Amino acid sequence: MTTFIEKEEKLQAILTDYHKVIVGFSGGIDSTVVLKEAVDILGKENVLAVVANSELFSDEEYNKAVTLAQELDVNVQGIELDYLANENISNNTPESWYYMKKIFYKALNKIAADFNADAVLDGMIMDDNNDFRPGLRARDEEKAVSVLQTADIYKIDVREIAKKLELNNWNKVASCSVSSRFPYYTKLTSEKIEKVMAAEAYLRALGFPTVRVRVHGTVARVEVPATAFNDFMLSRKEINNKLLKLGYEFVTLDLSGFESGRMNEVLSENTKKKVLVG
Repeated sequence: MTTFIEKEEKLQAILTDYHKVIVGFSGGIDSTVVLKEAVDILGKENVLAVVANSELFSDEEYNKAVTLAQELDVNVQGIELDYLANENISNNTPESWYYMKKIFYKALNKIAADFNADAVLDGMIMDDNNDFRPGLRARDEEKAVSVLQTADIYKIDVREIAKKLELNNWNKVASCSVSSRFPYYTKLTSEKIEKVMAAEAYLRALGFPTVRVRVHGTVARVEVPATAFNDFMLSRKEINNKLLKLGYEFVTLDLSGFESGRMNEVLSENTKKKVLVG
C-alpha cells in the first residue's frame, strides 16, 4: 500500500518537471498543498497563486485565500470573474459548473502566458473523479494540470501531507459555489445569492462551520452535520427568526444532515453523462 509520504514524494517529483507555474488557489486544503509544495520545489519567484472572486463565492472566502497566500509568503494575484454574465451559469443549468470552470481556466491561461509559466495547476484530487464534476472537462480542454491526481492523492492523503507541512488549514471545511444552494434551472440573481450568503455567514458565526442553506422558492432548507442537530435545535428560535428576517417564509432542518452535492441527486445518470462528455 502506497503511503502518503510516498505520494508526496511523487508529487514533488512531478513538480520538478516545471520551471514556472500558476496555481489556481481557493484557500482550501487541496490547492494549499499544491501551492506550498510548488513554492518549496520551484522557489517563490517561479510560482504565482491566482485567487478568483465572483458573485458566486463570498468576499470572506476570497479575502481569506489572499491572506493565506500572503502568510505563506507566496506571490498572489486576485482576479474578478463575472460568472452571471453567462446565461448557462445564471440559469443554473447542469452544465453551469463546466462554464464556470471554463471561464476560470481561460483566465488562468491568460495570466500564465504573461507570467511565462509552463503550466496552470489546480487542486483537483482523486476523490473528484468519483463525483459529478463537469469542471474536469473544462480543465482538460484548457490543458490545466491536476498534479494531486497525477500523484494519486486522495483527501485523506492531502490532510496528512498538510499536517506534515504544518499548514493551519489542514481540516478546513470545503467551500463551494453558492449556485449549489439552488435547484437546477433556478434563475440566479444577486439578491438571491446575497441572501444565502448572509444566512450561511450567520449560521457559521453561531457555531456551525459546516452548513448549507438550500433554497426551494421561499423555503430555506438548512443542512448541518447530524452531530450538530442538538445544538441547532437549542438555537432554533433564534435561527428561525433571523432567516425569516432575511426574507425566507419557512425554515427547515434537513434530517438527512449535511451532504455535499445534494442538488445533484435529481439528475439522471444519462444527463450527468451528457454533461461530463460534452
